[in-house]
Amino acid sequence: MTQIRLDPGAASQIAHTVCPAAFRRPRRWRLRLAAPAMLLLSLLALVTLVALGVPKPSEATEMLVDGIAAQVGHRYVLVSEVESLARPVAERMRTAGAPASEIFKMRNEALGRLIEEKLIEGVVARLEMEASQQEIDNTIRGIAADNGLTVDQLKASVESHGLTMAEYRSKLKGELERSRVLNALVRSRIRIEADELELAYLERYGDQRQGGEQVNVRHIMVGAGEGTGRDERTACQIAQDAADQIRAGKVEFGEMARRTTEMNPEQAGELGWYHTDEIAPWMSTTVAAMEEGDVSDAIPMPFGCNVIQLAGRRTYSPVSLQQAEPQLREEISRHKMEKEYMTWLETVRKQTYIARKGIFAENQSR
Repeated sequence: MTQIRLDPGAASQIAHTVCPAAFRRPRRWRLRLAAPAMLLLSLLALVTLVALGVPKPSEATEMLVDGIAAQVGHRYVLVSEVESLARPVAERMRTAGAPASEIFKMRNEALGRLIEEKLIEGVVARLEMEASQQEIDNTIRGIAADNGLTVDQLKASVESHGLTMAEYRSKLKGELERSRVLNALVRSRIRIEADELELAYLERYGDQRQGGEQVNVRHIMVGAGEGTGRDERTACQIAQDAADQIRAGKVEFGEMARRTTEMNPEQAGELGWYHTDEIAPWMSTTVAAMEEGDVSDAIPMPFGCNVIQLAGRRTYSPVSLQQAEPQLREEISRHKMEKEYMTWLETVRKQTYIARKGIFAENQSR
């Protein structure tokens, strides 16, 4: 059996909540008002303990129920919230043999994220930007549709990952409100100049080729030599047999690649589009004589035997600034948004009373 004990910081905060007047009146009134507050707190605690059937102290062992990890303005982060966020990472760190100091550092970082959430909550409440239940419902339906799921299937997926639907909705609410704050208070400050776009374009595409050809190649590689357990002749027999079956229509190239290739079988042999100047000379020479859909014979190389298929061919056209602008503008905007958000958040932080409590107090900061 266990005895429940409130952390002193939590008890003080509960008293503040039960009778805030005791903490606002002049000093001469405090003693008179604090006693009823503490009496009420004691009665509430007694009723709870009786209801729970807590045993006599001699039969009990102590357990800390909860405590306050940080105060953020008039909001509080509980130790249980920090533990809930940090627990999965802490378990992985312990399994990996991380020292206690590193795990504690991670918990402090988790507390930092929760403090940030409380700061955002304060701004959202002050500016009346709360996300409605209807908006959360619409977001859930959108997420389900984007993933090809029904709402019930999404709910099952969420719960299979250890979250209740209420917790999931709470997280979505926080994300919606954070996005609203970013759009209203941060995004409006973002400006992207023409010279920034030009510089980003030159960094990304300045050395691109001005013409030529691109090919889309598929590849099967059967290794030979040391470590493979086969010689080149055996490897080439396997590769040639694979090529023959593909040509005969008995199997698709991708399926054969998954069965046979020793180079990224999970990609089913897909190499993607490359400029002909970018592919290896042995492959470029073979591809030059192929038509779309052709499958090569086995090609011996020092590392093994290869089969390639030409899946496509197209003229290469360099990307213009006009074509690249939407993507570059989005990337620059995202980078500036993050930077501007951190500046804005630091301003809000300086304007808000923040105090870490208990074991987190040594890392206290505004």
